[in-house]
Parts: sequence; C-alpha cells; structure tokens
Amino acid sequence: MSFTLEIGKQAPDFNLPATDGERYSLSDFDNFKYLVVFFTCNHCPYVIGSDEITRQTAEKYALKGVKFVAINSNSAKTYESDDFPYMVKRMEEHKFPWVYLWDESQEIALKYGALRTPHFYVFDENRKLVYTGRGIDNPKDPSKMTKNDLDKALLEITNGKDISNPVTNPIGCNVKWDGKDAHWMPADACDLI
Repeated sequence: MSFTLEIGKQAPDFNLPATDGERYSLSDFDNFKYLVVFFTCNHCPYVIGSDEITRQTAEKYALKGVKFVAINSNSAKTYESDDFPYMVKRMEEHKFPWVYLWDESQEIALKYGALRTPHFYVFDENRKLVYTGRGIDNPKDPSKMTKNDLDKALLEITNGKDISNPVTNPIGCNVKWDGKDAHWMPADACDLI
C-alpha cells in the first residue's frame, strides 16, 4: 500500500476547525459535484508563489460545481507562521475562495498521504479520487509555468471525460511533521510516478 491515497479510493472524512470559526466535515460539501482537497500552509514559497493560480482555477470551476477545501497540516513547532492565528490572518488578507482548515494533529494529512505543500486531490461526485499531485509545474515562479495539471484534470472531469494524467508528483515543500526535522518524510512517502 502506498503512502498517498490511490486513484479510485474514497475521500477520507475529516472534522476540522476553519478560519471562519466553523468546523467542517466531508459531508458539509455534499452539495458540490466535485471536490478539490489540497494540503497547503502559510509560509511555503511554492504555496505563496502559486496561490493566485490556485485562486483562478478555483474561481474558474466554481460555476461547474467544483469546491476547493484547503488543509494546513504543518506543525507550527517547525514554522511558527504555520499556526492557526496566522491562517486566520492570511485568509483575512487574501480572501481566498476556499475553506481553510487546520489539521493540528496531522491525522488527516496521514489519511490522505499528503507529501508536499501544495498537494492536490480531486474527487468525483462519488468522492472517489480521480487526480492527485501538483497544481502547476512551476509553483515557485508561475511566470515560468508550462503546465497546469490541476486545470487540465478539472476541465476533463467537468466535461465528463476520463482524466488523461491522473497522477503527477506534487512540487513544493514537504509537509512539516511534528517533532521531526523540517525535511523529514515518512519512509513510505516516495514519488508518486
């Protein structure tokens, strides 16, 4: 069994606090046809570099029934700026079009097998995984982007097509695991392809 959730698997449930003061579970998004769950954080240059592309993608597909849900699983002990108050501040500043959840225990990151920030998971109407991996191929400097794999996957699924490239390697900082070195990854967390 691979570390990261495999194509065709069911979306793991969660119940997490959000920056808007609410708590959210998977079922809170049942009224959306498609769901994009992505692992992100506050400090990572790959996240910061690509946030506006992610925003554009989220806004583009909102009218096609796609909902984006962001989860920060990074340990604030590794990077203090990844703590919950800074998440709230970041959402107030940027007004991103997604719910921003805090996975303080890192349990949800383990259930999904999140490797990096950002790491995207696209689920169909049955909440089965149809795409996992990166958003774009140069998240640190989107001016050099040549591929937007997330956009392509969403274009295909919202047009009723099979996803032509369902697995890509996420590009970004590794998830910051509590009590571990900043660059540590679980032994079974390896490249997806």
